[in-house]
Amino acid sequence: MKSRKTTRWDMFATWVGANANNGTWFVGGVLAACGFGLAMKVLVLSSALSYVFLSLIGYIGYQTGVSTMAISRASFGERGSYLPSLVNITQFIGWTAANTFIAAQSVSLLFHQLLGWPVWGQPGGNKGIVVGILIMSILHIISVSSGSRSVQMIERVGIILVFIFVIWESVAVFRTVSMSQIANWHVPVHSRMATGAAIDYVAAFNLAWVTAGADFTRFTANKNNAIVTPFGGALLGVVWFAFIGLISTISIAITSGVYDANNSDPSTIASKLGLGVVALLVIILTSMTANAVNLLAAGSALSNIFTKLRLKYSLWIVVLLATIVTFIPMFVGSFLDTFEQFLDYVGMVLGPTIAIICTDYYLRAHRQYDLEQLGVPHGKYWYHGGINWVAFLVFVLGVAFFVGVHQLPLFANTIGATFVDMVLSAVVYYVLMWFVDQRSSHNAN
Repeated sequence: MKSRKTTRWDMFATWVGANANNGTWFVGGVLAACGFGLAMKVLVLSSALSYVFLSLIGYIGYQTGVSTMAISRASFGERGSYLPSLVNITQFIGWTAANTFIAAQSVSLLFHQLLGWPVWGQPGGNKGIVVGILIMSILHIISVSSGSRSVQMIERVGIILVFIFVIWESVAVFRTVSMSQIANWHVPVHSRMATGAAIDYVAAFNLAWVTAGADFTRFTANKNNAIVTPFGGALLGVVWFAFIGLISTISIAITSGVYDANNSDPSTIASKLGLGVVALLVIILTSMTANAVNLLAAGSALSNIFTKLRLKYSLWIVVLLATIVTFIPMFVGSFLDTFEQFLDYVGMVLGPTIAIICTDYYLRAHRQYDLEQLGVPHGKYWYHGGINWVAFLVFVLGVAFFVGVHQLPLFANTIGATFVDMVLSAVVYYVLMWFVDQRSSHNAN
C-alpha cells in the first residue's frame, strides 16, 4: 500500500478530466435531438447507473492492485482474457480517434483563421484535418511519455483549462438565448431521438470508462478513493460537459433556425459563438485530458496480451494505431455516422464483458481472488486450455442479444437494450458457472 500514491485530487481530476473533453460536448449536442428535459433525465440516470459499475470495478482494483484486464483473467481465463483486452484496445483506440478527429477540426479552423486554409467539408479542407491529426498524435505521445505519472500531470493542468473554457462558453450561450428558450425548444420531428436509443447512446459512452477503472484505482491506498471519487468525478464531468454541449447546440438551433447534429462538436460551436482562436487552442489542449486516460487504458490492455512488452512501448503502439483509425471519417464522409456506429459497437461488447467480470468477482468468488494464481499457466484460472468457455459463450450470447433487440421499438422507445443485456448476461453467467462449479466439486469428491 505504501507505493500507492494517487491522492483524492489526482483521482478526482483524472475522472472529471476523462469526461471533460470534446467527445462529451459532442454527446450532449447529439442528445439535443431528445429535447432539453428528456436529454437531461437520460444523461443523469443512464450515466449514474453506468458509473455504479465504475465503482464496482474500482473497488476490485483497490483490493487486488492489478489492472482491469489482469482481473479479467479470473473470469475469462488466462488466455481468455485476451478477448476483453482486445475489446478494451479497440474501444479506447476508437475513443482516442473520435476525440482526436474533433480536435483536428479545431486545428483546421485555426489554420483557416490564421492562414486562410479551407475548413473541413470544403474543397481542399482535407489538408487542415490531416495536419491536425498529426499534431494531435504528437501531443498524445508527449502526454503518455511517462505512463501514469504523465497522465496525472496532464489531468492537473488540463482540468483547469477545461473549467475556464466551459464557463466562457456558457457565458457566450446565455448572451444569445435564455434558459427558458432552451428548455422550451422543440426538436424537429424528423430529427427526434427515441428515449431507449438515447439511453443506449449515453450508456455506451459511459461504460467505456468502466473497463479502465482498476487501471487507476490500483494506485490508491484509500478504499473510498477507489469507490466514491471515480463515481463522483466521472458523473460530474459527463453531466457538466454534456450539458454545455446540449445548451450550446440548442442555442445555435434557436438562433439559426436549423438543428444539425453534425454541428455538435465544440469546434463548430465555438466558431459559431464567435469565441475566437484562444477557444480553439483550449479545445485542442483539452482533448489530451481524455485521450491520456484512453491511451493508458489501451496500453494496459495491450500489455496484458503481450506481458513482456513494457507499458511505455504499448502506449506508443496504441498512439500509432489511434492515429491510423482517426482517418476513417475522412473516407466515410460523415463523422456523426462513424461515431454512432462506433457507439453501437461499444455498447454491444462492453455490456456482457463488464457483467461477467463483476458477477464473477462479487457473486461467484465472493470478493476473494487468489492473486498469486493470476498469470500462472495451468493454475487456478487456467480453466480449459487457458480459456473459460462459459464466459466466451455468455459474451457471444450478450452480443447477439444486443444486436437482435436494440433497434426494436420495445427497447428503442423505452429503456434501451444495454442494461437489460447486462442483467441477462450476469444471470446466465452465474447460473452456468454454478453448474460448472457443482460438477467440479462433485468430481473432486
